[in-house]
Amino acid sequence: MQKEKTKLDELSADELRQLVRIYARNIYALDGVWFQSIEATDGMDTAMHHDREAWRRFTVTEARRIKNFLGLEEHSGLDGLEQALSIRFSALANPKVELLREGDALTYRVVECRVQSARKEKGMPFHPCASVGIIEHADFARVIDDRIVAEMVSCYPTVSDQSCACCWRLTLKS
Repeated sequence: MQKEKTKLDELSADELRQLVRIYARNIYALDGVWFQSIEATDGMDTAMHHDREAWRRFTVTEARRIKNFLGLEEHSGLDGLEQALSIRFSALANPKVELLREGDALTYRVVECRVQSARKEKGMPFHPCASVGIIEHADFARVIDDRIVAEMVSCYPTVSDQSCACCWRLTLKS
């Protein structure tokens, strides 16, 4: 039985890259829609509880799929994490993200955040994402290599670096 060709099969490499970025932005849009629905009806605290629980589950799935896609070994270290972070949905969806290797650490900076920019444009308060961010980054790193530890450097509402929306330091435990 031969599979029928779809429009997807006809897209060029550039069109496929563009489509992947659209899907990455769509994930953020979906995340924002359900979050704002709970926030509007039940308040920020309840919305944040559900946000943390959703990211606790989603992050592990995303990391596992990317790890398998890249064929990373169980202990692929910071090299494997750098590869994985560079293609995760948030790196593809946000307008500007930086990955900086500094010796035994990898710094992941979201310079311009799609979520915070959207909330600002709507006149909404910033999303207090630090408690979600530590779950997201620590769990993602741990799936890639269970020896990697994530530390928040700066993330709303605990901002220590005004040059970015958030910043995470990832190190390999000895």
